Amino acid sequence: MKYVDVILPLALPRNYTYAVPPEMESSIQVGSRVAVQLGKAKKYTGIVKSIHEQAPSAYKTKPLMDLLDKDPVVYPTQLAFWEWIAQYYMCNEGDVLNAALPAHLKLSSETVLLINDAFGDDFTMLDDHEYLVAEALNIRKELRIGEVQLILDKSDVYSVIKKLIEKKVCLVYEELKEVYKEKKENYILLNPLYESDEQMAPLFDELARAPKQMELLLAYLHLLKTQGEVIQSELLKKSGASAAQLKGLVEKQILQVEKRTVDRVPMGKIEAQLDFDLSPAQEVALTKVKECFNEKQVTLLHGVTSSGKTQIYVKLMEECLAAGKQVLYLLPEIALTAQIIRRLKKHFGGQIGIYHSRFSNNERVEIWNKVKSGEIRIVLGARSSLLLPFRDLGLIILDEEHDPSFKQQEPAPRYHARDAAIYYASLFKAKVLLGSATPAIESYFNAKQGKYGLVELNERFGGIAMPVIEIVDLKQETALKEVIGNFTSVLRQNITQALQEGKQVILFQNRRGYAPFLLCTTCGWIPNCKQCDVSLTYHKHQDNLHCHYCGTRYPYVYTCAACGSQTLVPKNFGTEKIEEDLQQLFPEARIARMDMDAIRNKDSHNKMIQSLEQREIDILVGTQMVVKGLDFENVNLVGIISADSLLSFPDFRVNERAFQLMEQVSGRSGRKDGLGKVIIQANNTKHPVLQYVTAHDYKAMFDTEIAEREQFGYPPFSRLLKVTIKHKKQQTTEQAALILGNWLRSFLAYQLVGPAAPLVSRVRGFYLQEMLIKLPRDSKKITQIKNKVKEFFSQLQIEKQFRSVVIIPDVDCV
Repeated sequence: MKYVDVILPLALPRNYTYAVPPEMESSIQVGSRVAVQLGKAKKYTGIVKSIHEQAPSAYKTKPLMDLLDKDPVVYPTQLAFWEWIAQYYMCNEGDVLNAALPAHLKLSSETVLLINDAFGDDFTMLDDHEYLVAEALNIRKELRIGEVQLILDKSDVYSVIKKLIEKKVCLVYEELKEVYKEKKENYILLNPLYESDEQMAPLFDELARAPKQMELLLAYLHLLKTQGEVIQSELLKKSGASAAQLKGLVEKQILQVEKRTVDRVPMGKIEAQLDFDLSPAQEVALTKVKECFNEKQVTLLHGVTSSGKTQIYVKLMEECLAAGKQVLYLLPEIALTAQIIRRLKKHFGGQIGIYHSRFSNNERVEIWNKVKSGEIRIVLGARSSLLLPFRDLGLIILDEEHDPSFKQQEPAPRYHARDAAIYYASLFKAKVLLGSATPAIESYFNAKQGKYGLVELNERFGGIAMPVIEIVDLKQETALKEVIGNFTSVLRQNITQALQEGKQVILFQNRRGYAPFLLCTTCGWIPNCKQCDVSLTYHKHQDNLHCHYCGTRYPYVYTCAACGSQTLVPKNFGTEKIEEDLQQLFPEARIARMDMDAIRNKDSHNKMIQSLEQREIDILVGTQMVVKGLDFENVNLVGIISADSLLSFPDFRVNERAFQLMEQVSGRSGRKDGLGKVIIQANNTKHPVLQYVTAHDYKAMFDTEIAEREQFGYPPFSRLLKVTIKHKKQQTTEQAALILGNWLRSFLAYQLVGPAAPLVSRVRGFYLQEMLIKLPRDSKKITQIKNKVKEFFSQLQIEKQFRSVVIIPDVDCV
């Protein structure tokens, strides 16, 4: 008899084994979806990980309920990748499945209520809520949980359902339902009887007395000639006709309606055209990358901003496609895909597809299937696209490889796309190219040590000069009363000059909202979130206070909760305040804001980028969104409003991150004519990082940082494992952290830092404690330590008082 190990979309430590019914034995395959039962009633869709003939000894197997696919939805390569992610990042394969599979490929059962005819229709003994549900059941015969919630106008309906079951008013069963549906469109066809002009002539005479139908037919013929195929919705829109008028032509057998399945994500034409030549420096860099690939699996391309790294990527992608392989092009943010995709489509046409979380569930299923079949040859996307079922991957490109957004934070798996991509590529024997103007310290160290290939591109494309950087002393300007609305006189003058010359300006402030907090000037009280130990950010545009940790919104506070005075004032400033100040200082300028609040849907970022490209925006204010990899020819001034906020964060990576942000945002300036300028406002103008940025000296920053990290044993000389302990009660959190810390310290000795409360010690009602484990670089020792740490986790949660404690391991935390 055959058995299968099935990965379920649940955080289970082990995969369940199920028996394969005889009728499925010939068709079951690794990677297929199967319907299974877990527990007494709940049904799930799982993925077959392996097929074997070994029955488990610990429990009696249940049979598979159904085989959902003729062909597997993932390949064995992806299953091996999932297993590695689960092991390395200390999570479960079910967590990885949940992150990888589009929602509409994951099915779990839904509870359905059925009327019990034996009860009859006398509901007078039921209470009001029970009566409403029973009446609806009597009419509809069956109801789902969501429908019961609508009937009772509340989400907690389980107590009512339980009473109805106990009173035998209804029965209950679990239904497993396929959610994905193909998209259908009505196509309009001309009856073959009217294909020639001779056949059409009497038709026009016939319709002379029906002018609306005549207009509709003429609109159809025009669309047929220009587009080749006619969709009903487009025809009605173009003609201004109604569905009834179209129905009239169908009944007269002039037109025909045919329902067809269509793509939600059309691929377009396959035509490819490489319409550029590389500069001599780019040619040299491309040759060196290929030479590195002959010896190394991974190569780091360290190219200054605007050096033309993207064009080198395109040449490598072209060669990979010519070899019949697929390409994955990873970007740190969804926001970056809009501008890059327009460029790549010029070169590769319909061979390229985009994948990220803002696509609908149905769209994601269709992209998933096209990648699996090989129809999509190039995928451009954020880190989640790494989990797609590639068939024959040849090259992975990580652009802006240094970016912290490549690390998944919540929920598990908390994987780093850069490191995971290197392992994933090894399964295909594919190559990985890491690209950045400001590489991560770890990546540059690996390249210098010879683990990766290293290629440097130290000049901008076309010989354009790097932007001039000027540091402005905020303290001095404030003392001279030259600061107006957070702008020094130097920055104001440069903005004025740029606008007079018809140039565009980008201003960077790494805080969104209007003000990071409100302050009572009488007693010093600050409004805090009720769920998190953090101050609330004031958003003036929406006139409310936001918690940027849990997302809760509160009404604006006019009266101090401590002393009752009405002297609350906004303190510090975010992008909303900068935007408001600009509108007062430069009333004629067209100003836009790019942050999480302004960019909400799938297309809003793309529209803003196009507006900036088409010079419909004079000044763009933004957070990190404006820093990463965007290319605007007409921007010649970049302003960093407050460098101090970037340099004062308590983290060992603070200097590296601050340098990366400032160097990247300065790189948006002067990308075409080389007349770029960057103004950095700072109180501490002597900070060494500012000197590195002024000189565009990455290597000096690297040398300083690597020496300090070696001294204190931080990455790349160790790997970090952060353990977070969470509980609703502060005392329980601290007790659990203390016990776990003592166990770990006895095993790890000096390698453990903590436990201690983090800067924000309560989030979403959970009190937090953290500890940091410095893992050795040796992979065998890392595995041994992780296994022991997991044993301690299990040992702690066996104790009754700590069963509800949440323990979160974060490997290679950033």
